Amino acid sequence: MTFLLVGVGGFLGAISRYSVDLLVSNAVGTRFPLGILIVNVSGAFVLGVLFAVTDRGALPDAIRLPAFVGFIGAYTTFSTLMLDSWRLGQDGALLAAVANLAGSVVLGMLAVGAGLAVGRIVGSN
Repeated sequence: MTFLLVGVGGFLGAISRYSVDLLVSNAVGTRFPLGILIVNVSGAFVLGVLFAVTDRGALPDAIRLPAFVGFIGAYTTFSTLMLDSWRLGQDGALLAAVANLAGSVVLGMLAVGAGLAVGRIVGSN
């Protein structure tokens, strides 16, 4: 049953990632991979919230694997971050490549911290 739930979480995460990236890319219309940046930062935030909430026992452990491995694992994408940054550098947009990498790491860390804080508040109620 766990495999099935992880698979469902993965399906939902992949569809969500594709949808967010497509919506942002169409709205912004730039070469900078803003959609993937938003996906990775929001995924880090959600992971922080879910970790804090499940760590305090507010949500059952049965949610951990489907949510963490399935949904968040399929939603966020380290490999796309690397490829997008590489391609920006190859296209001569070195500053944009560095900004994408640094921004993703810094904003991702801030998002995890914010998510953990929110999750602790939610989990304590």
